[in-house]
Amino acid sequence: KKSYHHIHERVSNDTLIYEIIDKERQEYPVRTLTNVLEVSKSTYYASKNRCPSQRSQKNEQLKKEILQNYEKSKRRYGAPKITHQLIQSGWKVSLKRVQRLMRELGIHSIIRKKYRPASNHEKVESRENLLKQDFSTTSINQKWSADITYIHTQKEGWTYLASVMDLYSRKIIGYSYGKQMTTAIVVNAFQQAMQNQQLKDGKGLILQTDLGTQYTSYEFENLLL
Repeated sequence: KKSYHHIHERVSNDTLIYEIIDKERQEYPVRTLTNVLEVSKSTYYASKNRCPSQRSQKNEQLKKEILQNYEKSKRRYGAPKITHQLIQSGWKVSLKRVQRLMRELGIHSIIRKKYRPASNHEKVESRENLLKQDFSTTSINQKWSADITYIHTQKEGWTYLASVMDLYSRKIIGYSYGKQMTTAIVVNAFQQAMQNQQLKDGKGLILQTDLGTQYTSYEFENLLL
């Protein structure tokens, strides 16, 4: 009953009362809810047969527009941008209203986090540039390129994919995936590439990488000897 008096301070009709009954009727009998909220049971059931109000119909149309704009943005737009799009389309709508309807729809902006690499104060070791920007090849297993790709996931956060590509075939010939950017994943990717290409050693092979600590580590460079 305390909640009932609080509700009636905020609304001038019984619409919100009926919405509460609709929501809670799965937990409690309708008779109990109408008694507690001091509304007539027959009036409540009569309200179920009424035509939706003009505002309710408008909200349903607005929800459809919101969903269309949301999907067009590939689920990236939040309430501010969608509100702007709606106003541009001729709708007279407030940001708060769009925010409320988006909550009812259960949608929100999905923003992919930008990767921010941890600062590394170690001095980058230089290596001889054997490739010299010459990516031309005449057959497989002459020149390979290795790199690490950052992949953001909802469950694990940032994960890492180390891969090796043959510059002649442009195919990925080895890869390794991990939750941490360690030397192990670049070692595993290179070893897989050697096995897939059936190479016993890398004699005459040029491997292009960046100067990250994984590729300049002793463990990885030892593979190339």
